[in-house]
Amino acid sequence: MTLPELTRPVSLTAGDGRVLNRDAVGWARQPLVDASRVSEHAWGRNKRWEYWNVTTPTHILALTVSSIDYAAVHEVWVLDRATERTWHAEATVLPARGVALAPRLEQGSSRARAKGLEIDIDEVPGGTRLRARIADVSFDVSADLAPEHERLAVVVPFTARRFQYTVKDVARPAHGTVTVEGVTSDVPAGQSWAVLDHGRGRWRYDVEWNWGAGSGISHGRTIGIQVGGRWTDGTGSTENAMLIGDRLHKIHDELRWEYDLDQWRRPWHVSGGGLDATFEPFYLKTGRTDLAVLASRTHQCFGHWSGTFIAEDGETVAFEQILGWAEEVHNRW
Repeated sequence: MTLPELTRPVSLTAGDGRVLNRDAVGWARQPLVDASRVSEHAWGRNKRWEYWNVTTPTHILALTVSSIDYAAVHEVWVLDRATERTWHAEATVLPARGVALAPRLEQGSSRARAKGLEIDIDEVPGGTRLRARIADVSFDVSADLAPEHERLAVVVPFTARRFQYTVKDVARPAHGTVTVEGVTSDVPAGQSWAVLDHGRGRWRYDVEWNWGAGSGISHGRTIGIQVGGRWTDGTGSTENAMLIGDRLHKIHDELRWEYDLDQWRRPWHVSGGGLDATFEPFYLKTGRTDLAVLASRTHQCFGHWSGTFIAEDGETVAFEQILGWAEEVHNRW
């Protein structure tokens, strides 16, 4: 089933805000869905987050600001690509406090404050400013947003009372600085890219997913890769797309993921819907949380994407060495 393309603003919830608005089920090229009422009902099932990742020639930077009702969960992570040394801080705050999330994407700021960690996400002229600070590390990066740049916005209907609105925004040109132990390095324009995962929804307790993303320039064109799986199975919705230049090409098919975490350095293969992509990892980031009701397991590989994609107009687009990641996550939350 191919869900409709949304072209006008729409509310994620209907009536008093307890149930999904069926008119919102679909996908869009811009963040048209108003999810501002997600946190009003169904306490404990509401999940709201902003995840940003920035890839540079020398570093990979990541930050998370989130609230899952009963907890605020935040993270800052920096990888030195040459040495594979990392700097990392995470905080799980029970009950949730010290966190502010914009009610709608690009209509307000998001912030996190916890012991040893500060994060600020602010909308500024021309894009989004990302700032984070932990012990020995800080970064200040702007993710540029051109008016013609398209991003994938998707509503995933689990049930009438469980649903997710996600915006996956890949290949945002980035620039700024990262400072590690007193040494400041450029996040150079033209060689650095930001990716956003914006989420607002009400989730079932136990969920697994795959997610892959990549950004870069290949054969003179900007390429953005956005692929997912497992968590959308059976909903009729997918979060799969390719960005070529500034144009989003939606992939409606569920994709086939082939990989082996026990041998994670072996190439991954993701295919379907005109996409045939190989992912070659060079670094594995793992994470595990076990706090009784809240538990998670994450394997996130960083590496390069190469392959082909058949675009909407029938053109076969080849891409090589697009930096990004592929992951497997299992959450009980």
